[in-house]
Amino acid sequence: MFLDRDGTLTEPRHYPSRPEDLALQPGIGPPLHALQHAGFALIVVTNQSGLARGLISEAAVAPMHRRLRELLARHRVQLDGIYLCPHHPDGAVPRFSITCSCRKPAPGMLHQAADDLGCDLSASWMVGDSVCDVDAGRRAGTRTALVGPQPLAGAVPTLYRTTTARALEAIGASEILRAPGQDPHEEGTGRPPHPSVPSASSRRSNPRAEGPSRES
Repeated sequence: MFLDRDGTLTEPRHYPSRPEDLALQPGIGPPLHALQHAGFALIVVTNQSGLARGLISEAAVAPMHRRLRELLARHRVQLDGIYLCPHHPDGAVPRFSITCSCRKPAPGMLHQAADDLGCDLSASWMVGDSVCDVDAGRRAGTRTALVGPQPLAGAVPTLYRTTTARALEAIGASEILRAPGQDPHEEGTGRPPHPSVPSASSRRSNPRAEGPSRES
């Protein structure tokens, strides 16, 4: 499950640069927990051109993503990886002011995460609030979910919902095999993991996802 950060997992902010700038979208905890419990890897893939533009310092990245993990942990949700693109060709910081293969709509972050974690892209989803999120998922070979108050011109997602919570609930309803009488949010159901994604205990660690461009 590939997830955009700003405007999808978290409330939209203009170049957030402090941990306190991050607030989770309403209602996303239970469906994320259900998907994680069913065996889905949960992976953030986020464009952060504020680094290239000099609006965000490299030192700010790790505290912000610690904050994101802490917020999700309150809902018993653990991210399997955070992949961040710091680039923009019109940036002000020379080493980040390039045309790259990781900035969405390019699929580089999804390909890297799939390689690191052993995910099957054809059985995965990309969830985001922009045309570039949908295009990145399509180019990587995933199914796609667009979230937002209204559909966007130029975006042709697999599904559209007005909120992230509703999109995750719809994906869960179609993907999670529920045994009769079992609550998909309940721990200890004995449900097997999703067949396309390694279980949490068998996923490989991601030591290369470090630094300003990728963090795990």
